[in-house]
Amino acid sequence: MNRTDLGKALRELRVASGKQAKVVARSAAMSPSKLSKIENGALPPSVFDVERILEALEVSVEIKAELTEAARRVATEATAWRIYRRTGLHKHQEEIQAVEAETTLLRVFQPSCIPGLLQIPEYVRGVQQGSELTDDALEKMIGARLRRQEVLYDRARTFRFLITESVLRWRLIPAPMMAAQLDKLITMSRMPNIQIGIVPLSAPMPGLPTSSFALFGGRLAIIEIRHAEITTSELRDIELYEEKFRMFDRVALSGEGMWDLVASIRDDFLADSKRPDAQPLRFTTEELNAAGIDPARFDLSA
Repeated sequence: MNRTDLGKALRELRVASGKQAKVVARSAAMSPSKLSKIENGALPPSVFDVERILEALEVSVEIKAELTEAARRVATEATAWRIYRRTGLHKHQEEIQAVEAETTLLRVFQPSCIPGLLQIPEYVRGVQQGSELTDDALEKMIGARLRRQEVLYDRARTFRFLITESVLRWRLIPAPMMAAQLDKLITMSRMPNIQIGIVPLSAPMPGLPTSSFALFGGRLAIIEIRHAEITTSELRDIELYEEKFRMFDRVALSGEGMWDLVASIRDDFLADSKRPDAQPLRFTTEELNAAGIDPARFDLSA
């Protein structure tokens, strides 16, 4: 089955269901125009596009399995970041949120930055500096990312994050907010359904960290490279990234070892922020609470 046949099958199922295209598109977290392009074979759907459409159509388990497998065979794709910026990064965040909502085990490996699900708002801004986003687009993107983080509080789901130590030391934002970001890592790692491992610089490296990636169960992998995001549902590809995750997991610190390392780096940032030449930052109690940070750690009266 090629993408034209797949789109035709999805359209026939929608027509048979009696559901309007705009209703299905809304339930599948996509625009009606995108659904139309998929149904007409003009746009190759990703696996999670197909899964969301089939969920919206409430098809049988057998039909869902058949068409999802067909999507897997044609769905290794790369989408340039410039396309996401043009269509709206907040929309892409909503697409990922829909996939995360259907995932019970999410594994993330990050040698580049703090994982998005664990970022505070100021860190999101730091990651996006130089991206040429308008202020409005940036605020929409931040809002969408923070809404994604709500899934972390679902105890029925398991989250495993691996982060290299170098990521914790890179100063994407001023020292006080880096300290706040590391505080959030410690706080979130204490939740029973979240495990955060730190790959220390002192550990013998089992391989090159290379790209960031996320594994959605054993059915889907998203890999980030400099100019694009790659999505694959090929089992052989997924197995490569699963093995890479296991390799780095074996040398990562978790639990008390992780807390001690992150706390020491956080304290270094706090000490650095108290230097005479350091520029003070001003944040309100509301801003810190919104970022999941204990305001008591900071002097807000200055």
